[in-house]
Amino acid sequence: MCIECILPQLVDLKLHDHERFFRIVGGRRCNNLNHRYVMPADEEELRRFELFHRMVRFVFGNKIYVGPVEKVLSADRDTAGERLRVLDMGTGGGLWAIDMADEFPHVDVTGVDLAPLPPRIVPSNCTFELCDLDSRCLPYQPNSYDVVHARNMHSGIHDYPNFLKELTRILRPGGVLILIEFDLRPIADGKFTSAHAKSGIPGWCAVAEEVQRALRMRGVDTTVPERMGEIVHNLGRYDHVFQQHADIPVGFWPKDPTLLTVGQLAWMESDLLILAIRPLLLASGLEEKEVKLLTEAAQRDLYYPLVHIENRLHVVHAIKSV
Repeated sequence: MCIECILPQLVDLKLHDHERFFRIVGGRRCNNLNHRYVMPADEEELRRFELFHRMVRFVFGNKIYVGPVEKVLSADRDTAGERLRVLDMGTGGGLWAIDMADEFPHVDVTGVDLAPLPPRIVPSNCTFELCDLDSRCLPYQPNSYDVVHARNMHSGIHDYPNFLKELTRILRPGGVLILIEFDLRPIADGKFTSAHAKSGIPGWCAVAEEVQRALRMRGVDTTVPERMGEIVHNLGRYDHVFQQHADIPVGFWPKDPTLLTVGQLAWMESDLLILAIRPLLLASGLEEKEVKLLTEAAQRDLYYPLVHIENRLHVVHAIKSV
């Protein structure tokens, strides 16, 4: 591991003026560490994070993780005197990290993000750090964490295979890697669709395709979510790699009570997401008028859908070889 990569990246949030870490793009506050990631870092985005977090808990059956996490973080596990540790990459508002710290009070949980957004009141076993995770070397020691969690991260990472290689390096043998990403392709009535097809949601599809174009301009591989399991498997460091997906309903059309709740949360999160992508679209070269037309068309499809809208959520968990 290269020491010169470590020192400049890891920042103690208590020692700095938070405002130096932000810039304004398209009227929204964005991080100032990684200009590849042009999504907001403000109160409105925190509300979106909360909706997504609640939605995932419903999808996972009132849990926030998959895989043998409880076994790996068991208080009775023999760790040769070392504390059990969890790392939450791209922690956002810190909700996942805080919930993990509450559920496992004997475990040290660290949340890491590009922008200083963590809440002021957190469990004593939970801390937050500021770091640009889109780096060749991450500032963490090898074999130092028992669970590593990365959710909604790929749009800010230019070399996702290297990112996973780094997560693998810092994960302890027998530890659990958890990856969660949304597919960027829209789904209408159970099928992937596009702006060129008779989808019934042309505005929604057009925005999705512009987002993918903007990310590709920044060197982001937009096919990563569907290939995460394959990328992890190719590292050759895991005994077991599992990739699953769930098609998340967006809206109020499901008849099942649990799916209806998921759909309602996804609808509210999507409503905020349409506005949250404005900085990305503006930074990719679109004019304000073009972005306004795109987002208004997407909102019409969301508010007055002619088809059942869904988003595919890809979930990977893998167990590192001992």
